[in-house]
Amino acid sequence: MGILNLTPDSFSDGGLHRDPCAVVEHAEGMESEGADILDLGAESTRPGALAVPVEEERSRLLPVLEALRPRTRLPLSIDTRRAEVARDALALGADWINDVSALADPPMASVIAESKACIVLMHMQGEPSTMQDSPGYEDPVAEVKAFLERRMAFAVDSGIEESRILLDPGIGFGKRVEDNTALLRRLEELAALGRPILLGLSRKSLLGHWIEKNGGSDEGPGSRDPATAAAVALSQSRGVSVHRVHEVRYARQALAVHAGLSGRPAAGRKVSGS
Repeated sequence: MGILNLTPDSFSDGGLHRDPCAVVEHAEGMESEGADILDLGAESTRPGALAVPVEEERSRLLPVLEALRPRTRLPLSIDTRRAEVARDALALGADWINDVSALADPPMASVIAESKACIVLMHMQGEPSTMQDSPGYEDPVAEVKAFLERRMAFAVDSGIEESRILLDPGIGFGKRVEDNTALLRRLEELAALGRPILLGLSRKSLLGHWIEKNGGSDEGPGSRDPATAAAVALSQSRGVSVHRVHEVRYARQALAVHAGLSGRPAAGRKVSGS
């Protein structure tokens, strides 16, 4: 899953992809490098980010989606937690909704149920503006797993077929380093829920922490693509189905090497709903 941030303040590439023509060009590049799906987001959910007005989110997103939809046959995912935005995006040809709030907006479940879209349900403790203030868990894996199980049951009860649901543990969303590490080391426990796991680890500060803790030098988000590729390969072996990344070519290479070493078929273009 290639990331297309349409925001001025995303932690890694904010402000780089706001012009529709530039986004289309970047998206076509990701497709040529092996992306299976493209994820468009118009509201930053980085730690400390404040919510943007719904009209601003719509004005950032919808013109880009309109320009991009006729130019690619790839499924398009919309990173939004607002039912109003999701409804408009689906009407313009979006295929997935990537909801960091896991259907917290009351109308969102019915919007998804009435469509044929896939839905990504993500775990987040708190809100983006405050989620890193004082997160805490007794057992982060058990608690995240239980949350995802509850939200999946709610989605099914709301009329969303289980076959359209993906789950995301929400790395970095209201979690300490030790919580994120535990989740990544025990991904198989989340995969046991029986739905595809989507992982968004690309360029995150957790990678920088590990780099520096183990003798490397971290130069910020843009320097972490090799580390992201290593994490992609390792998490693939632990049950992850979809990798949300900024740099598709490195992730694709990592998955190809994983396939070669593991003897398993190369990943890609087989995700339900695509």
